[in-house]
Amino acid sequence: MGAVDPKALFSMSYGMYVVTSAANGQIANAVMQVTAVPETAAICINKQNLTHERIVESGLFAVSVLDIDVPMTFIGQFGFKSGRDIDKFAGVDIVTGELGVPMVKSWCISSFDAKVTGSVDVHTHTIFIGELASTLTFKESRPLTYADYHLVKKGRSPKTAPTFVFNALK
Repeated sequence: MGAVDPKALFSMSYGMYVVTSAANGQIANAVMQVTAVPETAAICINKQNLTHERIVESGLFAVSVLDIDVPMTFIGQFGFKSGRDIDKFAGVDIVTGELGVPMVKSWCISSFDAKVTGSVDVHTHTIFIGELASTLTFKESRPLTYADYHLVKKGRSPKTAPTFVFNALK
């Protein structure tokens, strides 16, 4: 026993999502449903990211589930560029959820928006807990998993991702 081996964590199952709030968005893999009644989800966002600021300011977020066929250029637009430097929604098909939060339709299977009901400080990140307001399904497809992103698409994690240490394992 003793030391933490990041390889053990690399085998955990994750999805790949676009998390949005107030005219900004980012790629995230730490998203999960936490209750069914009421429908509640949790997301984990780095405190340095503009999306974090927008969620704190608005108290709202949306999550869109990425399709397995999403191109790396699309992931790069939301995952490796800052909304402080570019318009993340340029050329992207979005719809507005019940709460007025942009939901990404391009390369996504479904989306939901949520009102923040709580948060937990986790060192470099914040876990936001939100009660769902509305959901949309755009198409039937297989969702992109974090394993697909790394093993099939050969993607890497940006330095603000909770899984950044996995880059060294490749």
